Amino acid sequence: MNKLFVEQFQVVPLIMPVALGTGANTGDFVNMRDYGRLTILFLAGVGAASQDPTITVLQAATNGGSTKALNFTRIDVKQASALTAVGTFTTVSQSAANTYTSDTSGEMQKLWIIDIKAEDLDVDNSYDWVQVTIADVGTASQIGTVIAFLGEPRYAKATLPTAIA
Repeated sequence: MNKLFVEQFQVVPLIMPVALGTGANTGDFVNMRDYGRLTILFLAGVGAASQDPTITVLQAATNGGSTKALNFTRIDVKQASALTAVGTFTTVSQSAANTYTSDTSGEMQKLWIIDIKAEDLDVDNSYDWVQVTIADVGTASQIGTVIAFLGEPRYAKATLPTAIA
């Protein structure tokens, strides 16, 4: 069966393109209630040494409610002075944590992917909202964005349910 991308994935911009050094960047919440998987894509340009972004993933029981850590152990990374020259991702394994940073990422273009499954959330306590933040990198020269792709819809239909409040 040949389905279109928009029939399989809901796409939500969490953080619009922004200068990462103008304060902490707090993304919108997305609701995973109707989806089995969330892929978080962080894309940012070159900054300078020691301007290394830190991405943080949080979960909440309600949109904007009190948050807690949403730990992950894997992140897939492309980093280089020119991403167009990087053909494959490098898988980075880390101890379970809700943050990731690379101490050489500030001076490179970067594309980071974090996959979250619905069962990774504290569903027993009704946590089905996810939020991403990017910490202030210190100067405004580095531009970045975060986009969420929600997949494995629980109810297949031509128009997927929204994931935003």
